[in-house]
Amino acid sequence: MIVPVATVWLPQRGSTFAQDVDFSWDLVFWTSAFFFALITFLLLWFVLRYRERPGYVAGSATDHHTGLEIFWSVVPTLIVVGLFWSGYRTYLDMATPPAGAYEVQVTGQKWNWLFSYPNGYVDGQLHVPEDTPVRLVMTSQDVIHAFFVPAFRIKRDVIPGRYSQVWFEAIDPGTYDVFCAEYCGTSHSAMLTKVVVHERADFDRWLAEASDFLSRMPPAEAGALLYAQRGCKQCHSVDGASGIGPTFRGIYGHDQRLASGASARVDENYIRESILAPQAKVALGYEPVMPAYQGRLRDEEIGAIVEYIKTLEGTP
Repeated sequence: MIVPVATVWLPQRGSTFAQDVDFSWDLVFWTSAFFFALITFLLLWFVLRYRERPGYVAGSATDHHTGLEIFWSVVPTLIVVGLFWSGYRTYLDMATPPAGAYEVQVTGQKWNWLFSYPNGYVDGQLHVPEDTPVRLVMTSQDVIHAFFVPAFRIKRDVIPGRYSQVWFEAIDPGTYDVFCAEYCGTSHSAMLTKVVVHERADFDRWLAEASDFLSRMPPAEAGALLYAQRGCKQCHSVDGASGIGPTFRGIYGHDQRLASGASARVDENYIRESILAPQAKVALGYEPVMPAYQGRLRDEEIGAIVEYIKTLEGTP
């Protein structure tokens, strides 16, 4: 049984990998600490024992000792092989997901994570059932990111133009932090989300309810949820504050000056085009860094976001 405890050096164990990873960490740490202490002690002892002092006569030097040389060659080799094997066997387990693992598609982009479930639902947090192998198939929309869950002891680069994978089995219901461990731009430190581990029955219920939110919520409320889930809030504020992209506050119905020198009225069509093909009309003063959402948002989701933006009255 794996106990979800924390240690002095490492956070709470949240996956089946954590115990083996922690063992390898402890083995390397205490082996290094032992030899550091031993070598430091011997260094100080030799400095004091063989220091130059009045009346001291040095004895003859021995320049060869076969047994000693064999000892300090064989023993360190065995230690290094042991350290390697401890990490390698855990690496093999982590690199080989079991057949039938629950699969979630992961997309990294500046500066958020998106998780696509087998039924087509997309969320900004990763929800998984406990005691179930989960395989993440990951790619990036822009630059290299790194998916890192300290409590699960997993970290894997997420690379544009290819897929990488990582798997885990969560052992304890709760909420765990997710970080991007690869510097990916100005808001790298804000590329944060959570893994929410449910009991099995609760996960099935959550997925069914979450997937049906558009039919259960008014369009503007659904748009507010999508604004938070799909990464809009990372670049577009709703209170007038400046960001990577224009604020959504009061923008609807106003003319937006463009980098091309022209201007455009912010209406339903402009917002839709800016979501699906953001490079077509770039707002003046902003970089063309927004990824395209063509094929990633359905028409009803875009409509909900438009309705939410309409409610954000004020001065842009």
